[in-house]
Amino acid sequence: MGFSLLAIVGPTASGKSSLAISVARALQEQGIASEIINADSMQLYRGMDTGTAKLTHSEMQGVTHHLLDVIEPSQEMTAVEYSKLAQQKISDLTASGVMPILVGGSMFYVAAALDRLDFAPTDPSIRAELEARALEIGKISLHAELAALDPVSAKNIHSQNSRKVIRALEVIALTGQPFSSSFPEPEYLVPTLTLGIDVDREALKTRIAKRVSGMWEGGILDEAERLATSHSELSKTAKAAIGYNQAFGQLAGDCEASEAIAETIQLTNRYARRQMSWFRRDKRTVWLQDDGNLLDAALQRIRLEQ
Repeated sequence: MGFSLLAIVGPTASGKSSLAISVARALQEQGIASEIINADSMQLYRGMDTGTAKLTHSEMQGVTHHLLDVIEPSQEMTAVEYSKLAQQKISDLTASGVMPILVGGSMFYVAAALDRLDFAPTDPSIRAELEARALEIGKISLHAELAALDPVSAKNIHSQNSRKVIRALEVIALTGQPFSSSFPEPEYLVPTLTLGIDVDREALKTRIAKRVSGMWEGGILDEAERLATSHSELSKTAKAAIGYNQAFGQLAGDCEASEAIAETIQLTNRYARRQMSWFRRDKRTVWLQDDGNLLDAALQRIRLEQ
């Protein structure tokens, strides 16, 4: 086989999980044992299920999944830490004769799992100064500072994601170089076939709206209330998760359900655009049209690469 790792990427609500399960089952029918490794940063958290579209046990259809529910919502997880978990799991599965299928849309996490990266340096004192500055001037102003120093990174990092904005500014302060330059030309750690799902933009908007409405119908408010009343302080990442952040606002009386849903849809669409922009830059990815032949196209490409 020409690759030892399969990756399936794409924007939120593009059908990555469904395709991965179908591919894994098809490979198993061919005698190729296959298991899925999660590369969605929010699905790493226990108790954050509805808002992250985490599959239920029955939806997994008997396919083993890894790196789900591995940390508490009070814990932070960096791309560096995730890379160690993912690469170890990939190594373990490969050594046991199982084909790993990495599935997710968290851009930095996918890169951390697949590629040989020299992670940029860090400095706690500089980070603390930037965190204090974020509180002083606000997220929008801090993002504007990043845009002036590194337009490429600012385009790919949402203004509300202060953790990533601070990280980018930290690297710039330490190296004198744009944060975007700390990511060299990608080089796979092991032979990899990456399949991307290309979804029509309007169709994706419809799916996202349906998914978000389903989150509210499926109990995200109950999950958010449990998280908000837990004994442990939520991590910055968990607290700012799209959907949960809006649910927290609704519970606090800051907005109505319709407003929380509309804002979640809007932010998710923005995130999906950034995901596609990021994944499109990787020329190694084989893009498949999301139509009735998606599974057949994926299996055909896998056969070509074998």
